[in-house]
Amino acid sequence: MSSSIRFLMCAPDHYDVDYVINPWMEGNIHKSSRDRAVEQWQKLFHVLKEQAVVDLVQPQPGVPDMVFTANAGLVLGETVVLSRFFHKERQGEEPFFKQWFESKGYTVHELPKDLPFEGAGDALLDREGRWLWAGYGFRSELDSHPYLAKWLDIEVLSLRLMDERFYHLDTCFCPLSGGYLLYYPPAFDSYSNRLIEMRVPAEKRIAIKEADAVNFACNAVNIDSVVVMNKASDDLKARLTKLGFRVIETPLTEFLKAGGAAKCLTLRVTEPVREEVHASTPVESRAVRMEGHLLDSGLINRALDAIVENGGSFQVLNFSLGEQRQSTSSAEVKVTAPSRDVMEEIISQLIDLGAVPRPQEVCDVNMEPVHQAGVAPDDFYVTTIYPTEVRVNCEWVKVQNQRMDGAIAVTFNSGSPVARCKLLRDLEVGEHVIVGIEGIRTIRKTESREQRNKQEFSFMSAGVSSERRVELVVEQVAWELRQVRDQGGKVVVTAGPVVIHTGGGEHLSQLIRQGYVQALLGGNAIAVHDIEQNMMGTSLGVDMKRGVAVQGGHRHHLKVINTIRRYGSIAKAVEQGVLQSGVMYECVRNNVPFCLAGSIRDDGPLPDTEMDLIKAQTEYARLLQGADMILMLSSMLHSIGVGNMTAAGVKMVCVDINPAVVTKLSDRGSVESVGVVTDVGLFLSLLVQQLDKLTSPYHLVQV
Repeated sequence: MSSSIRFLMCAPDHYDVDYVINPWMEGNIHKSSRDRAVEQWQKLFHVLKEQAVVDLVQPQPGVPDMVFTANAGLVLGETVVLSRFFHKERQGEEPFFKQWFESKGYTVHELPKDLPFEGAGDALLDREGRWLWAGYGFRSELDSHPYLAKWLDIEVLSLRLMDERFYHLDTCFCPLSGGYLLYYPPAFDSYSNRLIEMRVPAEKRIAIKEADAVNFACNAVNIDSVVVMNKASDDLKARLTKLGFRVIETPLTEFLKAGGAAKCLTLRVTEPVREEVHASTPVESRAVRMEGHLLDSGLINRALDAIVENGGSFQVLNFSLGEQRQSTSSAEVKVTAPSRDVMEEIISQLIDLGAVPRPQEVCDVNMEPVHQAGVAPDDFYVTTIYPTEVRVNCEWVKVQNQRMDGAIAVTFNSGSPVARCKLLRDLEVGEHVIVGIEGIRTIRKTESREQRNKQEFSFMSAGVSSERRVELVVEQVAWELRQVRDQGGKVVVTAGPVVIHTGGGEHLSQLIRQGYVQALLGGNAIAVHDIEQNMMGTSLGVDMKRGVAVQGGHRHHLKVINTIRRYGSIAKAVEQGVLQSGVMYECVRNNVPFCLAGSIRDDGPLPDTEMDLIKAQTEYARLLQGADMILMLSSMLHSIGVGNMTAAGVKMVCVDINPAVVTKLSDRGSVESVGVVTDVGLFLSLLVQQLDKLTSPYHLVQV
């Protein structure tokens, strides 16, 4: 027995599963055997007494989980941080544990009442005493970790728990003597796993499988070379034995019904202090402000979800609710993250949602120069579809050429800052690129519910629906198309060859002829199959009228490519009377510009197809400028590319039989985008019919 090591335990006199506060308790209320629980606890007690000194705290009625003393608090030296239980069912334990610690002469620290922290269940000292591993995500809050670092004067490493079965850190993580670590990696997020790998060498990491994890193999008590646990597989026991550990199994199945095992039933109260170790924590906090229709738009929920899903925690410092339906609300939210990298990821997403620093914390952007053409500095800010402003020399500057996945380059014109969104390849030496997240804000609309319902595109809430009546959607798209045309607006169509295969070519041709289309984007295939249909009556060798393959039809597309190449361009073929109908014919005749972007799979290609993808992207971007509406018709590659080039505010309709395509476009986050899952040929046919019914032009009502 080692008299220098002491544990605190509590007899299971009042133990039972009286409620459900973790997944293990579900279905086990009052199903634990008191006699068997006492027997199993006694065996653990005697095993530990052979290795160390065991102190007891008096069990109390009404708090059945007091038997799990690991949650009493966290001890280091003569200092203890008392637990603040997350669930009210366990909060009654707090005064009894406080009384015990004070009676033994410990210096007791208490966290604020609204800041959960569940003791050594969520805080485990490295057995070498070098740092403290602290868990958060289910029971303990990340905001408690700076308190631990301050009061215990130790470095705190924060680990986020992801699997609700392993709701406490000690259920899936067990530091062992000699710097070894027994743990279950899937219980943690990727950041936490990287942190573990950075601190614990590969040869000392003992990752276990799920079968051992659910038997609470990590919920073990380590005393020098002895490891006491509920149960371990033969493989795990062999691995531990090879490393010099002696495994002692003692069944604790009655306590597993409440979500605990050996470690949960004990609290080590003799943790030596290393004098050379001092407080340190990478945990960061900052406050942001949001304003708008935060509740009815769901914006505040999205913001709080983004914080939690990215590994942070939050505290709503202030919330002012708009008193009228048209009134806006405002909120101040404290964001806490386990590291600067995680904080920057969270804040960048909150910026996308319109969050800004509090007025007293606003500062200028950070910029670094471009030293190599086409290469941004590390940590450059990645742009989104939303209108963005940056603060340069205490002045907010609107970013020009807004688009997704670019960098913001700042130049100075006669001393005045000019900010532009640029692709990485377009960055030039001498420009300054914005890095980090300071001094950046996005502009979000703040319409009330009624205003949003009156918007021209209000019928299309962002999302995907294959169940929505196609006829209804078509009616509304037709109304919008007519309005844009009659107001002199711009509609851009992105189309794939499926438009031709499904019989939609004649309908798209009619839209172009009637002035509903101001630019056409696509690939080599849409033009080839359109020309094949109108010169040879087939598409991919299939007779479009009879729906059957024709003899030698598989060569038709190559023949028409060869013909167009002979004349030098599609326009010249139209001028010479070789091409007399179809989508491309109407583009030429009606002076509708088009861009055909090539790919590695293209036959030919047509002379008009731009095989330089950088030039094609540039031309796409040029034709998209000033667009009021974009129709994306069965072309996944080109539709996604166009979506990435388009700023928020442009109305987008994506039509495809494949839900994955329209889902991808909806994921861009713009409320103006909608996906319609249907046959594109049917959609275009119905659209033309509906437009024919709209016989009178749209006129704005003069007030």
